[in-house]
Amino acid sequence: MLTKRIIPCLDIKNGRTVKGVNFVNLQDAGDPVELAELYASAGADELVFLDISATEEKRKTLADLVYRVAEKVNIPFTVGGGIRSVEDVDALLQNGADKVSVNSSAVKNPELINELVGKFGSQCIVVAIDAKQVDGSWKVHLVGGKVPTEIDLFEWAQEVEKRGAGEILFTSMDHDGTKNGFANKALKKLSEELHIPIIASGGAGEPHHFADTFIKGKADAALAASVFHFKEIDITDLKKELRKEGIPIRL
Repeated sequence: MLTKRIIPCLDIKNGRTVKGVNFVNLQDAGDPVELAELYASAGADELVFLDISATEEKRKTLADLVYRVAEKVNIPFTVGGGIRSVEDVDALLQNGADKVSVNSSAVKNPELINELVGKFGSQCIVVAIDAKQVDGSWKVHLVGGKVPTEIDLFEWAQEVEKRGAGEILFTSMDHDGTKNGFANKALKKLSEELHIPIIASGGAGEPHHFADTFIKGKADAALAASVFHFKEIDITDLKKELRKEGIPIRL
């Protein structure tokens, strides 16, 4: 059985780490370079760095910040936000990112996934999907959750896999920032229907939520932000606890 991964997420706006509830009311949570260094030394398996202002403000991700973060960490590191082209990805990988995450741009132009995979390989292309339940079915949302679509989460996830993406980062907007646990039913369905790893995001509040998403949600990795940023959950302690519950995890 593959080792499960714990992934702190650094949402970046104007060069600072921020965290909100349900994608609004953003609070400042610290310096991203300091946090990245802290998490790497605390035993995080990977990091995700999302420039949440990038898509909305139609500008490129802060490549220099990526460079500074990458200087400090020795674990795999994914960067997303405003990525629309092979050139964007090239710049981020050259500045030290291990993987890139595409979201809105892939929905608007699905062929982008094929292009990126063709140029850089599946292993470094993550497709992030933000979705929430609308009248009982999961619908994909764009631009940091601000723009609803009619696209079904599960259909889009299958298309993403067919186009060659190496991983899917699924954020439940219904659960994001609420700290009541991950969207395990939807995660289980994704994990059973697809062959690529699924990263669970949105809803972490207690250590047992991580165990639940690995066992009930069948997620390959669990991502969280505020519980780590505000030191509510210690990564080292969390991983020891998961190991006690029989979950394969790197200590």
